[in-house]
Amino acid sequence: MNTSQQNLKTRKRITTTLRLDLVDKLNELAKLTKINKSKLHDEAIEDLLIKYGSSK
Repeated sequence: MNTSQQNLKTRKRITTTLRLDLVDKLNELAKLTKINKSKLHDEAIEDLLIKYGSSK
């Protein structure tokens, strides 16, 4: 396990793809709000889980 993975005690690295327009909007939102993209992803997934009835 490399050093960057060892530091992820409460997170898990995943890989995915997004539409280009969503990437641009996500980058803008992160810059505007000063919230990192990982936390914005967390919030989006939590909202989807609530929407589809699978929250925590």
